[in-house]
Amino acid sequence: MGIKSSASDQWFKVLAYCSVGAAAILCLLPLLITLAVSFSNESLVVRHGYKLIPEQFSTETYDFILRSGNNWLLRSYGLSALVTLAGTAASLAATSLLAYGLALKTVRYRQGISFFCYFTMLFSGGLVPWYIVCVNFYHLSNAFISLFLPYLVSVFLLLVLKSFFSSIPESLIESARLDGASDFTIYTRIVLPVSQTAMVTVGLFYGLQYWNDWFLPLMLVTDSNLYTIQYKLYTILSNTQGLSAGMAQAAAGTKVPTETVKMATTVLTVVPIMCVYPFVQRYFVKGLTIGAVKG
Repeated sequence: MGIKSSASDQWFKVLAYCSVGAAAILCLLPLLITLAVSFSNESLVVRHGYKLIPEQFSTETYDFILRSGNNWLLRSYGLSALVTLAGTAASLAATSLLAYGLALKTVRYRQGISFFCYFTMLFSGGLVPWYIVCVNFYHLSNAFISLFLPYLVSVFLLLVLKSFFSSIPESLIESARLDGASDFTIYTRIVLPVSQTAMVTVGLFYGLQYWNDWFLPLMLVTDSNLYTIQYKLYTILSNTQGLSAGMAQAAAGTKVPTETVKMATTVLTVVPIMCVYPFVQRYFVKGLTIGAVKG
């Protein structure tokens, strides 16, 4: 027989559900407005402002974006997906290997290496030295690898994984080592399987970072075939604003949908993430307390 809840507990649950529901609506409302404006008529948006329901349904903004180039949308989407997959896989491998090494108490100078990694979170060389190193020393210019290699290891996520690996019972690792397992075997067959939640959570952060990035193409890429969806939409938005402010618009005699383009580019960007997120949500919720409690 279950424990009967008191009246105060019931009211607390009602208040909690109402608060969470209101917060969810407040988070969902901007997305619905963005979607509605992207399918609205540009002149009505300029005249009456943003509305939740389009006054006049129109797809002229998406037609304008698709006319910006031949087959650029599929190519940019494919490139962004490839960069996200390759970058996330490489980052997970590099970050987890380094985090596992730093979590082992038998590794010499691990405290010094950890401090060196943490130091880079507080201080950096600046944009110009970073660009010189990437282009002149690493030759990361107009190359596919340049779209993810500079972001290979996030120190914050490295420390998160290190904290989680440190919470794994030492007896589990020692028993495997007594059976003759090497460090790499322990890492692949013991540490990674028990760290599935942590790896998926960190992978989600890496995936979001690579998918949303437009800075690396801006700095390191001049070949239009290596434009990701984020950077391509960024260039379209910039060109649209330039046409609206300059004389090119008057010379062409056309109307550029500036306001609705902003919303349409946002929709094109977030839809793939919205489709993927429900499949990894349960891992993300579990991973919110990664390494917070050691048992």
